[in-house]
Amino acid sequence: MRQPLVVGNWKMHGSRASVASLLDSLVAAQRLSGAEVAVCPSHVHIAQAVERCAGTQIAVGGQDCSHAEEGAYTGDVAAAMLADLGCRWVIVGHSERRQYYGESDALVAAKASAAVSVGLQPIICVGETRAQREANEAEAVVAAQIQGALQAQEDLAGLVIAYEPVWAIGTGLTASPEQAQQMHAYIRSLLEGIANVDAQTTRILYGGSVKPGNASELFAGEDIDGALVGGASLVADDFRAILECAARQR
Repeated sequence: MRQPLVVGNWKMHGSRASVASLLDSLVAAQRLSGAEVAVCPSHVHIAQAVERCAGTQIAVGGQDCSHAEEGAYTGDVAAAMLADLGCRWVIVGHSERRQYYGESDALVAAKASAAVSVGLQPIICVGETRAQREANEAEAVVAAQIQGALQAQEDLAGLVIAYEPVWAIGTGLTASPEQAQQMHAYIRSLLEGIANVDAQTTRILYGGSVKPGNASELFAGEDIDGALVGGASLVADDFRAILECAARQR
Protein backbone atom coordinates (compact mmCIF):
# COMPACT_ATOMS: atom_id res chain seq x y z
CA MET A 1 0.00 0.00 0.00
CA ARG A 2 1.32 3.44 -0.93
CA GLN A 3 1.59 5.87 1.99
CA PRO A 4 -0.19 9.15 1.21
CA LEU A 5 2.08 12.15 0.70
CA VAL A 6 0.94 15.75 1.07
CA VAL A 7 3.36 18.51 0.09
CA GLY A 8 2.84 22.21 0.68
CA ASN A 9 4.23 24.43 -2.08
CA TRP A 10 4.45 27.87 -0.50
CA LYS A 11 5.64 29.52 -3.72
CA MET A 12 6.80 33.15 -3.29
CA HIS A 13 5.00 33.78 -0.02
CA GLY A 14 6.06 34.29 3.55
CA SER A 15 8.22 36.21 5.98
CA ARG A 16 10.29 34.88 8.85
CA ALA A 17 7.43 35.68 11.19
CA SER A 18 4.70 34.06 9.08
CA VAL A 19 6.84 30.97 8.40
CA ALA A 20 7.50 30.57 12.12
CA SER A 21 3.81 30.90 12.94
CA LEU A 22 2.72 28.44 10.26
CA LEU A 23 5.32 25.84 11.18
CA ASP A 24 4.61 26.19 14.90
CA SER A 25 0.95 25.43 14.20
CA LEU A 26 1.77 22.39 12.05
CA VAL A 27 4.36 21.02 14.49
CA ALA A 28 1.95 21.43 17.39
CA ALA A 29 -0.75 19.42 15.61
CA GLN A 30 -1.21 15.93 17.02
CA ARG A 31 -3.04 14.41 14.06
CA LEU A 32 -0.50 14.41 11.25
CA SER A 33 0.24 10.68 11.48
CA GLY A 34 -0.88 8.44 8.66
CA ALA A 35 0.19 10.72 5.83
CA GLU A 36 3.73 11.73 5.00
CA VAL A 37 4.04 15.50 4.98
CA ALA A 38 6.51 18.00 3.55
CA VAL A 39 6.66 21.76 3.09
CA CYS A 40 8.52 23.62 0.36
CA PRO A 41 9.13 27.23 1.40
CA SER A 42 11.01 29.80 -0.63
CA HIS A 43 14.75 29.25 -0.74
CA VAL A 44 15.40 32.05 1.77
CA HIS A 45 13.21 30.33 4.39
CA ILE A 46 14.48 26.77 3.98
CA ALA A 47 17.08 26.93 6.76
CA GLN A 48 14.48 28.32 9.15
CA ALA A 49 12.03 25.57 8.22
CA VAL A 50 14.61 22.80 8.57
CA GLU A 51 15.57 24.05 12.03
CA ARG A 52 11.94 24.28 13.20
CA CYS A 53 10.98 20.88 11.78
CA ALA A 54 14.00 19.04 13.19
CA GLY A 55 12.86 16.02 15.20
CA THR A 56 9.33 16.18 13.77
CA GLN A 57 7.60 14.20 11.05
CA ILE A 58 7.57 17.22 8.73
CA ALA A 59 10.16 17.10 5.94
CA VAL A 60 11.36 20.14 4.03
CA GLY A 61 11.95 20.56 0.32
CA GLY A 62 12.96 23.13 -2.26
CA GLN A 63 10.69 24.56 -4.94
CA ASP A 64 13.31 24.15 -7.66
CA CYS A 65 16.97 23.35 -8.20
CA SER A 66 19.57 23.98 -10.86
CA HIS A 67 20.57 21.40 -13.44
CA ALA A 68 24.22 22.27 -12.75
CA GLU A 69 26.38 21.14 -9.83
CA GLU A 70 27.92 24.62 -9.41
CA GLY A 71 29.23 27.52 -11.43
CA ALA A 72 28.31 30.87 -12.91
CA TYR A 73 24.54 30.54 -12.68
CA THR A 74 23.48 33.73 -10.92
CA GLY A 75 20.31 33.27 -8.93
CA ASP A 76 20.26 29.48 -9.20
CA VAL A 77 20.38 27.06 -6.26
CA ALA A 78 22.23 23.75 -6.66
CA ALA A 79 20.62 20.51 -5.53
CA ALA A 80 23.64 19.90 -3.30
CA MET A 81 22.96 23.21 -1.53
CA LEU A 82 19.42 22.09 -0.73
CA ALA A 83 20.68 18.75 0.54
CA ASP A 84 23.32 20.50 2.62
CA LEU A 85 20.61 22.56 4.31
CA GLY A 86 18.70 19.41 5.22
CA CYS A 87 16.10 19.19 2.46
CA ARG A 88 14.68 15.82 1.49
CA TRP A 89 12.51 16.84 -1.46
CA VAL A 90 12.64 19.19 -4.44
CA ILE A 91 9.90 20.17 -6.89
CA VAL A 92 10.97 20.18 -10.55
CA GLY A 93 9.06 21.01 -13.70
CA HIS A 94 6.27 22.99 -12.07
CA SER A 95 4.03 24.58 -14.69
CA GLU A 96 4.97 28.05 -13.45
CA ARG A 97 8.63 27.26 -14.17
CA ARG A 98 7.68 25.93 -17.60
CA GLN A 99 5.46 28.94 -18.34
CA TYR A 100 7.51 31.84 -16.97
CA TYR A 101 11.04 30.51 -17.55
CA GLY A 102 10.55 28.34 -20.62
CA GLU A 103 11.73 25.14 -18.96
CA SER A 104 11.79 22.20 -21.37
CA ASP A 105 11.29 18.52 -20.63
CA ALA A 106 15.03 18.04 -21.18
CA LEU A 107 15.84 20.64 -18.54
CA VAL A 108 13.36 19.06 -16.13
CA ALA A 109 15.11 15.73 -16.71
CA ALA A 110 18.50 17.31 -15.98
CA LYS A 111 17.19 18.88 -12.77
CA ALA A 112 15.68 15.59 -11.63
CA SER A 113 18.99 13.84 -12.30
CA ALA A 114 20.87 16.51 -10.35
CA ALA A 115 18.50 16.08 -7.42
CA VAL A 116 18.82 12.30 -7.35
CA SER A 117 22.61 12.51 -7.54
CA VAL A 118 22.78 14.24 -4.15
CA GLY A 119 20.10 12.16 -2.44
CA LEU A 120 17.09 14.43 -2.92
CA GLN A 121 13.75 12.97 -4.00
CA PRO A 122 12.34 14.90 -6.96
CA ILE A 123 8.65 15.64 -7.31
CA ILE A 124 8.22 15.85 -11.08
CA CYS A 125 5.26 18.00 -12.14
CA VAL A 126 3.23 17.41 -15.29
CA GLY A 127 -0.04 18.78 -16.59
CA GLU A 128 -1.93 20.20 -19.54
CA THR A 129 -3.37 23.64 -20.26
CA ARG A 130 -7.07 24.30 -20.68
CA ALA A 131 -6.65 24.64 -24.44
CA GLN A 132 -4.85 21.31 -24.61
CA ARG A 133 -7.57 19.56 -22.63
CA GLU A 134 -10.32 21.06 -24.77
CA ALA A 135 -8.45 19.86 -27.85
CA ASN A 136 -8.36 16.33 -26.39
CA GLU A 137 -4.57 16.52 -26.13
CA ALA A 138 -4.26 16.16 -22.35
CA GLU A 139 -2.99 12.58 -22.32
CA ALA A 140 -0.54 13.19 -25.16
CA VAL A 141 0.87 16.26 -23.43
CA VAL A 142 1.28 14.49 -20.09
CA ALA A 143 2.82 11.44 -21.77
CA ALA A 144 5.41 13.61 -23.53
CA GLN A 145 6.27 15.41 -20.28
CA ILE A 146 6.72 12.17 -18.34
CA GLN A 147 8.74 10.45 -21.02
CA GLY A 148 10.87 13.57 -21.49
CA ALA A 149 11.54 13.99 -17.76
CA LEU A 150 12.35 10.35 -17.12
CA GLN A 151 14.45 9.63 -20.17
CA ALA A 152 17.93 8.29 -19.42
CA GLN A 153 17.37 8.45 -15.65
CA GLU A 154 19.46 5.76 -13.99
CA ASP A 155 17.92 5.89 -10.52
CA LEU A 156 14.18 6.37 -10.17
CA ALA A 157 13.65 4.80 -6.75
CA GLY A 158 11.37 7.00 -4.67
CA LEU A 159 10.09 8.84 -7.73
CA VAL A 160 7.02 11.02 -7.16
CA ILE A 161 4.88 12.43 -9.97
CA ALA A 162 2.55 15.38 -9.39
CA TYR A 163 -0.27 15.82 -11.89
CA GLU A 164 -1.29 19.47 -11.91
CA PRO A 165 -3.67 20.54 -14.67
CA VAL A 166 -2.39 24.02 -15.49
CA TRP A 167 -5.93 25.35 -15.78
CA ALA A 168 -6.59 24.45 -12.12
CA ILE A 169 -3.51 26.05 -10.54
CA GLY A 170 -4.43 29.16 -8.60
CA THR A 171 -7.70 29.55 -10.49
CA GLY A 172 -10.11 28.04 -8.02
CA LEU A 173 -11.01 25.45 -10.65
CA THR A 174 -10.38 21.80 -9.83
CA ALA A 175 -10.44 18.69 -11.96
CA SER A 176 -13.40 16.55 -11.01
CA PRO A 177 -12.54 13.46 -8.97
CA GLU A 178 -13.33 11.41 -12.09
CA GLN A 179 -11.04 13.51 -14.31
CA ALA A 180 -8.25 13.37 -11.76
CA GLN A 181 -8.49 9.60 -11.25
CA GLN A 182 -8.63 8.99 -14.99
CA MET A 183 -5.40 10.92 -15.57
CA HIS A 184 -3.66 9.37 -12.58
CA ALA A 185 -4.54 5.88 -13.83
CA TYR A 186 -3.22 6.85 -17.26
CA ILE A 187 0.03 8.10 -15.74
CA ARG A 188 0.46 4.85 -13.82
CA SER A 189 -0.05 2.90 -17.04
CA LEU A 190 2.68 5.01 -18.67
CA LEU A 191 5.07 4.27 -15.82
CA GLU A 192 4.62 0.56 -16.45
CA GLY A 193 6.59 0.98 -19.66
CA ILE A 194 9.51 2.95 -18.21
CA ALA A 195 12.67 1.12 -17.13
CA ASN A 196 13.72 1.38 -13.48
CA VAL A 197 10.22 2.42 -12.36
CA ASP A 198 7.93 0.38 -10.16
CA ALA A 199 4.60 1.77 -11.31
CA GLN A 200 2.61 0.18 -8.48
CA THR A 201 4.68 1.74 -5.71
CA THR A 202 5.24 5.13 -7.35
CA ARG A 203 3.17 7.83 -5.70
CA ILE A 204 1.19 10.14 -7.95
CA LEU A 205 -0.06 13.36 -6.36
CA TYR A 206 -2.82 15.67 -7.51
CA GLY A 207 -2.35 19.43 -7.48
CA GLY A 208 -4.59 22.27 -8.53
CA SER A 209 -6.76 24.19 -6.04
CA VAL A 210 -6.85 21.36 -3.49
CA LYS A 211 -8.88 22.45 -0.46
CA PRO A 212 -10.38 20.80 2.63
CA GLY A 213 -13.74 20.78 0.86
CA ASN A 214 -12.61 18.69 -2.12
CA ALA A 215 -9.68 16.71 -0.71
CA SER A 216 -11.63 13.64 0.45
CA GLU A 217 -13.30 13.16 -2.93
CA LEU A 218 -9.99 13.53 -4.74
CA PHE A 219 -8.12 11.17 -2.41
CA ALA A 220 -10.79 8.52 -2.90
CA GLY A 221 -9.31 7.85 -6.34
CA GLU A 222 -7.47 4.53 -6.40
CA ASP A 223 -4.42 6.04 -8.10
CA ILE A 224 -4.35 9.38 -6.24
CA ASP A 225 -1.74 9.14 -3.50
CA GLY A 226 -1.87 12.60 -1.98
CA ALA A 227 -1.54 16.19 -3.08
CA LEU A 228 0.79 19.01 -3.97
CA VAL A 229 -1.01 21.87 -2.27
CA GLY A 230 -0.58 25.55 -3.09
CA GLY A 231 -2.64 28.29 -1.44
CA ALA A 232 -4.32 26.06 1.14
CA SER A 233 -0.91 25.02 2.50
CA LEU A 234 -0.39 28.59 3.70
CA VAL A 235 -3.35 28.30 6.07
CA ALA A 236 -2.50 25.96 8.94
CA ASP A 237 -6.06 24.79 9.62
CA ASP A 238 -6.70 24.09 5.93
CA PHE A 239 -3.44 22.22 5.47
CA ARG A 240 -4.05 20.09 8.55
CA ALA A 241 -7.56 19.29 7.31
CA ILE A 242 -6.15 18.14 3.96
CA LEU A 243 -3.61 15.96 5.78
CA GLU A 244 -6.38 14.38 7.81
CA CYS A 245 -8.34 13.64 4.63
CA ALA A 246 -5.29 11.93 3.11
CA ALA A 247 -4.67 9.86 6.23
CA ARG A 248 -8.27 8.62 6.30
CA GLN A 249 -8.13 7.31 2.76
CA ARG A 250 -5.48 4.68 3.42
